[in-house]
Amino acid sequence: MLVLGIETSCDETGVALFERDRGLLADVLHSQVDLHADYGGVVPELASRDHIRKITPLVRQLLVESGAELTDLDGVAYTAGPGLIGALMVGAGFGQALAWSLQIPAIGVHHMEGHLLAPLMDPAIEVPVPFIALLVSGGHTQLIKVNGIGDYQLLGESLDDAAGEAFDKAAKMLGLGFPGGPLLAACAATGDPGRFHFPRPMTDRPGLDFSFSGLKTFTLNTIRQLQPASAESTSMPLAPQDQADIARAFEEAVADTMMIKCRRALEQTGISHLVMAGGVSANVRLRDRLAAKLDAQVIYPPLKYCTDNGAMIAHVGALRLAAGERSPLGVVVRARWPLTELKPPGSADD
Repeated sequence: MLVLGIETSCDETGVALFERDRGLLADVLHSQVDLHADYGGVVPELASRDHIRKITPLVRQLLVESGAELTDLDGVAYTAGPGLIGALMVGAGFGQALAWSLQIPAIGVHHMEGHLLAPLMDPAIEVPVPFIALLVSGGHTQLIKVNGIGDYQLLGESLDDAAGEAFDKAAKMLGLGFPGGPLLAACAATGDPGRFHFPRPMTDRPGLDFSFSGLKTFTLNTIRQLQPASAESTSMPLAPQDQADIARAFEEAVADTMMIKCRRALEQTGISHLVMAGGVSANVRLRDRLAAKLDAQVIYPPLKYCTDNGAMIAHVGALRLAAGERSPLGVVVRARWPLTELKPPGSADD
């Protein structure tokens, strides 16, 4: 079954072709980073318009690179949520219209299930179930017990900012620009790990929930302490080494917090496999910390598939379409959609 996957949940337009027997055949991605950089974050209306502008030429490029034709498609999968509602509607509308014109099934895919199962796109990778999943992105920080595909139990989540959002806000405070996560990580590489010690929030109490708002406030207070005491102090840039040292302390705190919570989840469940996925899973310091401190096998998707992409949507779409699932004709998307509402492939209502 050859499936076209379409991802338009936020500020990347991704399309890919996936076949269950042969795996990923081709994928193309367009990033809107330059479009939103001047605003310091994603502007939903601009994101939607750019998806409209890019989706058709990207699908054409995908077909050329793969050597496939539209008539070769057996199904279309698109991100139905969670995400920016206008951006989601672009991909859903395009996917449904294309599937209808070809008289093939279409299915709306959960964005976070795409991330969760991204490591399994490679048929050589097998993860015994149950396993623990750490989903870390701009909009989500969750610990999930995965009993099987579509059988997800929420163990803990962020009570305020997601980890990716906290990275972006800390980077903005430091004057590093957008997107904040990669820029802060690059800045932290030259930081002194011993100069500052930031708190590891909610690690001194039981439970598996996260909170990063206090860490964000601690970062802001540290920045203010280094600025001259004047009326204009909040707009004065920090010295490069000050930026690097604060970035390092912030990144260390986030990595330690996630490691502690993951270790706790593994110990409480008796599970020895951890899958980490989502944009923040590309962070090298976090990967190193989990590898060094956890008595478990840690599995990640390839770096290029940590961030949003069409390949992960095509992969999940192929799994669920092969089980007989399909979405009814129409454009139905959800800005919020709990992962635990999903069901195993083939058991969901049509």
